[in-house]
This record gives sequence, structure tokens and C-alpha cells, in this order.
Amino acid sequence: MKIKCGLIVSDFDGTLLTTRQTVPEDVRRSIDDYVAAGGIFAVCTGRMLASILPQVRPLGLKGLVAAYQGTVIADIESGRIIRNGGFKLEEAVEICKTLESHGEAINAYADDVIYTTLPPENKMLQMYESITGVTARHISGAMSDYVREHALYCQKIVSVVMPDKKLPLYEYLVKKIGDKYEVTYSAAVLVEVSPKGDDKGEALKFLAEHYGIPIDKTVAIGDNLNDLPMIEAAGTGVAVMNATEELKEYADDVCPSCDEGGVAHVIKKYGFA
Repeated sequence: MKIKCGLIVSDFDGTLLTTRQTVPEDVRRSIDDYVAAGGIFAVCTGRMLASILPQVRPLGLKGLVAAYQGTVIADIESGRIIRNGGFKLEEAVEICKTLESHGEAINAYADDVIYTTLPPENKMLQMYESITGVTARHISGAMSDYVREHALYCQKIVSVVMPDKKLPLYEYLVKKIGDKYEVTYSAAVLVEVSPKGDDKGEALKFLAEHYGIPIDKTVAIGDNLNDLPMIEAAGTGVAVMNATEELKEYADDVCPSCDEGGVAHVIKKYGFA
């Protein structure tokens, strides 16, 4: 088989991964076939590097993976970091103070550590830790003070909120700091802030340049607002059926849901001539 597009970039949770936290066999086979034919398949996720590497290695993926919305890009096999973006110290402090003034708990991600003001017994935190495979380090007091005192180099700052609080918090942050930082959301309970310009669209462009593939020969697949930049940047942007309605509106195509092996459908439709 001959490939039609040279690079397919997929989000992980809710796109490549099913709601049962598995990757369907049909998707695995389709990825293997596509890579064997000469295509490049990459994952771009909001997860931290320490969380995504143990997931993509068993899939047999080689080359690069993008974590933290694309802020960090690393080699899958060695774990060597190719690009490591993040906030300046005063930027991270400002974001934390903005969230604190709104009464929000905070997760601050610094390399392979999650620092959180949520108590260990918080159910949403426990679910998040179970899914990501990373245990958070609880701190007492204000996160802004902790970040400053320990000079943390943060790649992402997040609030875990109840689903009905997600959009109000997102809109608040866009209004307050959206001109300085990337504000987005991914799961039903996550509102996220990352460095301006370090989004999944820029990650896709980085990957395309790294592999020498024209942008018009790239495909991006996603399910949530944080996937919008790469959906817009790719030659073809595809939303899975379970994606947010907003993402579907911007996508060039809509494929079956993550539970129905949507990524396999995309590979078969756009990956091969």
C-alpha cells in the first residue's frame, strides 16, 4: 500500500484511547500498517511526559511524542527531551494568583511532578491519578508562594473543577489572562493554562518540519478544545464523534467515536492512496 499523507497526529485521551482506557486492536493494526508503509504516526497530548511515555511505548511507536499540549517534545524510546518549553517564574506565579483569587485549587506541573493543593482524598484527584498513572505531591498553603519559593519551572498549570464550573472558569481566565497565555480545556473537569504559542498546532508544525513533511500532507485527530490548534494547523483536521460540538464545527471531517475505533477509520481513509 502507498501512503497518501505522511504524518498523522492524534490526541490520546478520548481519541486514541477509549473511554475504557484501552486502544482497540483495529486501531493498533491500522497504526502498524500505516507505519510499515512509510507513514509517521505521532501522539500529541495534554498529559505530562511521565504519563504518556508508558502508554505509547507498548504501542510500538517510535520517533517523537508531544506532551503538555506540545510544550514538551521528546524521543519515545530514550525519553530524551527535544523541546522543553515552560513559564517564566513570574508568569507561573501570576497564573496561580489569578486562580487563587477565584478560589480555585491548582495543579502545577513541573517536569515529571504534579504539585497540587487538592487534598489526597479528593475523588477527582484520585480519578485523575488513576488515569494518568502519576501520583500528585500535595502542598499546603498558596501554590503561588510554593512556586516562587521553590523556583518551579512549570510547563502547565491546571484547575480540576466540577463539570458545571469548567466553562465559567475557562471564560474567566480567557478574560483575565488570555492575552498572555494559552487558556483551554481538555477533559470534563480540566481547565488548563500553558505558555503562549506552545499549543498542539505549533507541536504539529514542529513534527512536520522535523520529519520533512509538508503541512498539507498532515492529518490531525482530536476530541476537545485543546485539540483545536492542531485541527486548524493540519492539512486535514478530523474530530471524533465524541468530540465537543465546537471542535466538530472547525474540523474538516468527523469520524467514528474513540470507542468505535475512529483513529483506524481516519488512517484507512486519509493515510493510504
